[in-house]
Amino acid sequence: MAETRVETLKPFQVDIRFATPRITLLTVIALFLTLVGVAAGVWGLLIGHHHICNTTREIPWGILISGYIYFAIMSTGLCILSVLGHLFGGTSLLPLANRALYLSIAAIIAGFTIIGLELESPWRMFWMAITPNPTSNIMWMGALYGACVAFMLLEFSLIISKRYGLAFALGVLGALTEIAANTNLGAVFALISAKPFWYGAQLPIYFICSALMSGAAALIFFNYIAYEVRKQPMDEAMQKATSAAGKVLLLFLVAVSLATIWRFLAIFTGGSDQGRLAAMALLNGPLSFNFWFFEIALGLVLPIVILVLGGLRNIHALFLASLVTLLGAFFQRYDLVVAGQIVHPYYGLFEDIPKYLSYSPSIYEILMIIGGFSLLATAFLLGERYFAGVFESREH
Repeated sequence: MAETRVETLKPFQVDIRFATPRITLLTVIALFLTLVGVAAGVWGLLIGHHHICNTTREIPWGILISGYIYFAIMSTGLCILSVLGHLFGGTSLLPLANRALYLSIAAIIAGFTIIGLELESPWRMFWMAITPNPTSNIMWMGALYGACVAFMLLEFSLIISKRYGLAFALGVLGALTEIAANTNLGAVFALISAKPFWYGAQLPIYFICSALMSGAAALIFFNYIAYEVRKQPMDEAMQKATSAAGKVLLLFLVAVSLATIWRFLAIFTGGSDQGRLAAMALLNGPLSFNFWFFEIALGLVLPIVILVLGGLRNIHALFLASLVTLLGAFFQRYDLVVAGQIVHPYYGLFEDIPKYLSYSPSIYEILMIIGGFSLLATAFLLGERYFAGVFESREH
């Protein structure tokens, strides 16, 4: 009976199971934490980022850049999975397509919020928009991600109004733009020849594999929570869809693992001395615990083991695998950003120059990251309250 009622909900009709006092309180708390994170960033704009952030001239990119990459990559994966469900309507992913689209929009907005707070002069983006530099990867990153947000918002609006043909056409454009933006984001790092740990052709492809891994994990994670809150068992189609997302997750966990192995092999067989020093910072240096415990054991090995042993039809095992994948993926982004800058640029040229620079995020940076996660949580809770009928619809 409950399942039928969700499918007949109108797009803006409140689902009372996500409007209980407990869920409302959680929504208010998530919104409050979002505002706290935004307030921390605005405070930095007023007094200067150098007063609130632990980034330096030598390490100008910190955890905020990691957070932006995390959400941007997640958004790309969710968008691709949404289009796969919509474009090939007979696939198992179809029941998850609308929720994936909504979460993709929420994730990229969370990423935009973090990068907006990270910039010392965000208003200069206006001048970048009216005086674009076609040779700048960062200019293209902003333009492409801005375009894909517009495409996805229009697509979601058209799905609500049941204009599916035009919606799916925009969805394909949005996915293609997301892929272009994602690979361009990888190129922002990969084309910096002064940072040997980043430099090379692998990162754009690595980012796409990471996108599908993170997107599948996020979709399983939030879909599971939606049904648990409603205390509603998944129907057969939704179970098959979740299992299909689990297969995508397993496939790209393996792909990211292989890409990680080959990246280190390439660095140690043909890379520069600074590239090898950066790699050693991950293997047995200041970032080694992050790398071995969070990135490798928690983010790659454990979810693969859970999915292989727990089975792809076990919803609880899929949820656990998605949870540890999302946690490990954040440290993958953090390690990538910091390791590329941690080797002192003048090490070996002068005496008394340390091999590695130090960086740890400040409380303000952590508050801004929490604000980004809280924004995504707020969007999810509000979406399940008001768009349950859209998420559960099979009409298209």
